[in-house]
Amino acid sequence: MSDNIIVTGFGPFRNHSVNASWEAVKLLPDQLDEFNIIKKEVPVIYDQVQNNIPDLWKKLNPIVSKLKYFRQNEMLIFVTALQLVVHVGVSSFTDRITIEKCAFRKGYDQCDCSGVEHPTKEACCDGDDCITTGLEVDEICKTLNTCKQIKSCASNNAGRYLCEFIYYTSLNIDRNKTLFVHVPPLDAPYTAKQLAEGLLEIIKCALRQIGPGEPVKRSSVTN
Repeated sequence: MSDNIIVTGFGPFRNHSVNASWEAVKLLPDQLDEFNIIKKEVPVIYDQVQNNIPDLWKKLNPIVSKLKYFRQNEMLIFVTALQLVVHVGVSSFTDRITIEKCAFRKGYDQCDCSGVEHPTKEACCDGDDCITTGLEVDEICKTLNTCKQIKSCASNNAGRYLCEFIYYTSLNIDRNKTLFVHVPPLDAPYTAKQLAEGLLEIIKCALRQIGPGEPVKRSSVTN
């Protein structure tokens, strides 16, 4: 069975009535070789990120929650696992694809698009003050700049808003399978299709760094 890749884009907020991140993400293919690409639009709301993103990881990643079921029924099956999570957001401050290297836990003092402040102004109740992705961002940028017409760069400042908030949330779960990518607004200068092509190349580079996952074997299901 296939492994899963989650790619998220954000919905409308502020002056981005059409969010370039989601417009690009939804153009990605549903399948990349043996990988399922699961695309999700995320509202620019703290509660939505804080509640739904960890649930996505739990649903698609581990077999831990299913092991008891398998043992009780004395079955062995193949289990899908989560291979990579890529969050995508839009930034008016860039004219290229920008891959973020890290995210901070504290400092989220801006209201979300529903007008609500985060009660603690922290992405998680515990965790390191700053988490850096385990993936080699500079290498991904180098590949993208060599192979594609779209230009890419790395960044250490994801903005202390929902983009950085969602990034920290996933980094705190597994830093070695998480990336965040900022894209410029549509047609400034890239179309949604061009941005999607750049995102797909980033996904391929990240998968090469992660390497093949270990298959999880249990016996065939019998009726």
